[in-house]
Formats: sequence, C-alpha cells, structure tokens
Amino acid sequence: MTESYYRYHVFFCINQREAGQRCCGNHNSQAMRDYLKKRTKELGIVGRDGVRANTAGCLDRCKQGPVIVIYPEGVWYTWKDKNDIDEIISEHLQQGRIVERLRIAAE
Repeated sequence: MTESYYRYHVFFCINQREAGQRCCGNHNSQAMRDYLKKRTKELGIVGRDGVRANTAGCLDRCKQGPVIVIYPEGVWYTWKDKNDIDEIISEHLQQGRIVERLRIAAE
C-alpha cells in the first residue's frame, strides 16, 4: 500500500459559471480557500504529513455547494462562513473527526 504524501488533501471548488448559474464561485470560495491555507499555515499543520489545500475546478456538486472534499477519506463538506471552515480545520484536520453537521453525502 502506498502512503499518502499529505495526511489530508483538501480540494476547494472555486468554479465560476456564467451569471445566474449555481456554482461554488458565487459563495466566495476562493477567499475561503485562501483563509484555510492561511489558518493551516498559522497552526503549523501544512506540508508533508500535514495538510495541503488546492484549488479545484468544478467538482460537479453545485446543488450542495459550496463544496470541499478532503482525502484520503473522500469526505465532502459544504460551508457557509469562516466559522464552518474553522470547525473543519479544528475537528477534521487537527483531530481527525468528521464534522457531521457540514458533511454531504457522497451519493
């Protein structure tokens, strides 16, 4: 079995569709991705054996958006604000506990 380079790999959908169409980009997703990157750096949990946050194009979950997915578990989350991102950081990325209230079904 191959070990993951990162403990957690977080993908933020920042896709922006044409005006009026539902998408993660309409929910300030780029700023939230930047915020997560900043906070994880401040907490010293980035890099090898830590957290890596990446930008993703459309993850095809617009109806549940905005969305992120965290690997290796493949856990999908939605969020509303920085408080939700902080909870994902503290619970999932630091403690390894899934935040059920923000989790969305993998379908």
